Amino acid sequence: MAAALSYEDLRKHARYLENEIDLKLVAFSKLGAGIKSPPAHSSSDAVPLLSGEDTFEAMALEIEELLNKLTQVNERMAEQPVSGAAMLHTLQRHRDILADLSRDFRKTTSQHEIRREREDLLRGSNDTFRGDGVNNRRDIYLKENQHLHSSDRLVNEQISIAMETRDHLTNQRQTFKRLQTRFNDLSNRYPVINSLIQRINIKKRRDSIILGLVVSGCTVLMLLYVFH
Repeated sequence: MAAALSYEDLRKHARYLENEIDLKLVAFSKLGAGIKSPPAHSSSDAVPLLSGEDTFEAMALEIEELLNKLTQVNERMAEQPVSGAAMLHTLQRHRDILADLSRDFRKTTSQHEIRREREDLLRGSNDTFRGDGVNNRRDIYLKENQHLHSSDRLVNEQISIAMETRDHLTNQRQTFKRLQTRFNDLSNRYPVINSLIQRINIKKRRDSIILGLVVSGCTVLMLLYVFH
């Protein structure tokens, strides 16, 4: 991306990336929900050259690359001189969209990982019972224990995501404090700007509360889903 791009050009490119990622996430979620592990008795000749799992991994890499590009565009927009409260609101809106898209991507990836591990565990259990009968129950218990460890790891990842979201909100709050300091001088001279900034602050506090509730709710639902 050329260094001479204006703020308007960066904003248009950010909207393009957001729409592109959103469309791919819809297909990504459907693909992850539709992938089934191949049966244990199938031969290697029956497996297609590009399986659903390979397609899922390829799309995950593509979406991750697009998210990185959108992050860079948002950072470049934030480096532009602030021209007013409308620009400040636009920057925050793009950050929120990026956070939502990243959260949806991580959620789909985590759910797919949990489902794949459960299918592997069930398939391995059936193979064990068919081959060796009751004497191999110890192996089943070991696999179940591994599954529990995997679930614990995924829960820790969700907690890390929540902590990253909290840190992201903290960084945003610090950025807004710096920007508000620059607007205080203007607000003292122009009462209209002061009134506008007050309305923005009220909306920002409301959005922060809503986002905090959403993150907490998602974390609780994920814990219930894993240990259900």
